[in-house]
Amino acid sequence: MLRRPRRNRNSPTIRNLTQETLVTTRDLVFPLFLLEGSGNRSEVSSMPGIFRFSLDQMLTEIEQCMSLGVKSFDIFPVVEESYKDKMATNSYQKDFFYLKSLAAIKKEFPEAHIITDVAMDPYSVDGHDGIVQDGKILNDETLEVLGKMALAQAETGVDMIGPSDMMDGRVAYLRKVLDENGFTEVGIMSYTAKYASAFYGPFRDALDSAPKFGDKKTYQMNPANRREALIEGQLDFEEGADVLMVKPALAYLDIISDLKETYPLPIAAYNVSGEYAMIKAAGERGWLDPKRSMEESLTAIKRAGADIILTYFAKEYALILKNRQI
Repeated sequence: MLRRPRRNRNSPTIRNLTQETLVTTRDLVFPLFLLEGSGNRSEVSSMPGIFRFSLDQMLTEIEQCMSLGVKSFDIFPVVEESYKDKMATNSYQKDFFYLKSLAAIKKEFPEAHIITDVAMDPYSVDGHDGIVQDGKILNDETLEVLGKMALAQAETGVDMIGPSDMMDGRVAYLRKVLDENGFTEVGIMSYTAKYASAFYGPFRDALDSAPKFGDKKTYQMNPANRREALIEGQLDFEEGADVLMVKPALAYLDIISDLKETYPLPIAAYNVSGEYAMIKAAGERGWLDPKRSMEESLTAIKRAGADIILTYFAKEYALILKNRQI
């Protein structure tokens, strides 16, 4: 036999030399959950090892992650019910704890890359990503609220906004609002192909942001659809997005690959809460090796074409890499 592929698998050294895909801390974004107040740190019951942090605790967490090489963070607010209304008005009030905390984080860690979430659901009594009227989600009216939210976030000094709402035309609208107000350098990581997935459950537990009625299928994508993601990608590309995201990641590796091959922009993938929770739960029961499963999952996401991976494994994976170097 002239070809014996096993020759390139004979030892750890040759396997390392021929490895095609390598995940490093430079690929990772760590999603964090922000609480109001101080001295607060509470674990998300459905996401072992993941916590909600008040600002002081989050600053410590970010400092630890930065020392491990994880330098990009996507920060989501945990909003008490008393702050919520139908129009998400607290999302753009300058004295609201989320906005004040973002400014404090950027002041403390100017070198950190901070991404924010732009959507109504954390602030809405309805728990939906847009304005609800007579049981329907209003698209164009929602854009005005998202614009106010994005502008307020940009004013805190953050580096990138992440519209996760899936309203039509929101990238162009937000780009126009940012540019007209002098924030031309604030990037947009668009949730381009965000599917109406069953894998979001633990995240909604963390933020208490589940819809109060119905579901999100009129704006999030049908998991059965592949070509539709290319339509969303084309729109976001033309409207000025800087990064295109696929969410979730593991069940949508084909979508990650499609966007990577089609558009000349960085592709992000969100390794979502349910994907994290499955590995953690199975690991706790001894059904699989959680460390190997984590590494294999992250490698698969990058192999599919993701340039950026948002993952709750970011700090844990960074610790593993550090220990390997010792």
